[in-house]
Amino acid sequence: MKLVVNGTSHEVDVEAEMPLLWVLRDEIGLTGTKYGCGVAACGACTVHIDGVAVRSCQTPVGDVTGAVTTIEGLGDPAALHAVQEAWAEHQVAQCGYCQSGQIMQAADLLANNPDPSDADIDEAMSGNLCRCGTYPRIRAAVKTAATKMQEA
Repeated sequence: MKLVVNGTSHEVDVEAEMPLLWVLRDEIGLTGTKYGCGVAACGACTVHIDGVAVRSCQTPVGDVTGAVTTIEGLGDPAALHAVQEAWAEHQVAQCGYCQSGQIMQAADLLANNPDPSDADIDEAMSGNLCRCGTYPRIRAAVKTAATKMQEA
């Protein structure tokens, strides 16, 4: 089975019903996408398929027909995505475990709503859980990223 992940084509020999999360982590070696709950309730496994945020723990790899972007492909150290820059500026991460999913969800939000209200942010991010409770920093970082993206 062929997958395009972060712009690179990969040939994987797995069952079609294998969750995309495990293909990314175990077959391709991209470990930035995290396993949190396994039932699409926490958001730690969020990736983009053709620019849309999806929960990779519940997405069978056989159902993937578009290009996959993981946290490793959102930006790079030389050119961070605006959301990644804002996360660092606001020191959002504490333990950091959920943050790749949070960042991917925020990037999806801003791609579709470049000037979100607090309510828009809260609604879009509500499916991404943070055990450290950094929600105020997350909201502030999303607002900063929105400003950065509008200025760019």
